[in-house]
Amino acid sequence: MTEVEEAYVVCESITRTEARNFYYGIRLLTRRRRSALCAVYALARRIDDIGDGDLPTAEKADQLEEVRKSLAALETAVDPVYVALADAARRFPIPLTAFEELLDGVWMDIEGRRYDTFDELTTYCRCVAGSIGRLCLGVFGSKPHPDAARYADSLGIALQQTNILRDIREDLMNGRVYLPREDLESFGVELKLDEAGRLADPDGRLTALIRHCAARANEWYEDGLRLGPLLDRRSGACCLAMAGIYRRLGERIAERPSDTFDRRLSLSGKEKLVVAVRALTGRQP
Repeated sequence: MTEVEEAYVVCESITRTEARNFYYGIRLLTRRRRSALCAVYALARRIDDIGDGDLPTAEKADQLEEVRKSLAALETAVDPVYVALADAARRFPIPLTAFEELLDGVWMDIEGRRYDTFDELTTYCRCVAGSIGRLCLGVFGSKPHPDAARYADSLGIALQQTNILRDIREDLMNGRVYLPREDLESFGVELKLDEAGRLADPDGRLTALIRHCAARANEWYEDGLRLGPLLDRRSGACCLAMAGIYRRLGERIAERPSDTFDRRLSLSGKEKLVVAVRALTGRQP
């Protein structure tokens, strides 16, 4: 096995272990594209882990800077993740500059930045998730279309909005609030935990806000899913599966917002598999 082949094995192992939702879609790709997307995911996972880790802020900043330097010197890399990514970038038009945006977004998390408006939150979502959509598009390839990158961006932003709704309680416990201040004020919501450690919602205002945010995210899914017809069958299935799992999760949150008040909601393996099978037949989520 060559060094590059070994590097892809490492990336595929990381993806299989860590990408609990994305892997249902990734495994629908052709082998070459699957390997390339695993390399993209492995580095994105590493960047996310820096942001979510327990190191002091200064050390996190140093690690993010090391990633930037490694990306700039990709062709001389020895780390398996970078070796695989370098090979993938030679095979596919992967926009590596999107990793710079991801790094910027993770730094926003490390700073504990909060957002006054939805437009400000969209900028964050574009950095941490729209960037991933555009990286995926580089692997998928698409029919020529002026809005293909925008659709990929919109899907990433939609997925991140669903993540935010799923993780309100967990983020609050970690000192993070992503819901825009204008939305919280508009709905009269003060995010806090009750005595049992659940999100407090004595008057149903948080429930109303979550449903409003879920409906708004769904508009981004509708826009982003226009990408599907521009992709080949296997890439389209991957895209529909990844988006479909998160969209279904968003629908579940909208149906019963209180399910997120004391736990991190997720779909079962069977539900994810159903979405993936539907995607393989070309049916939108």
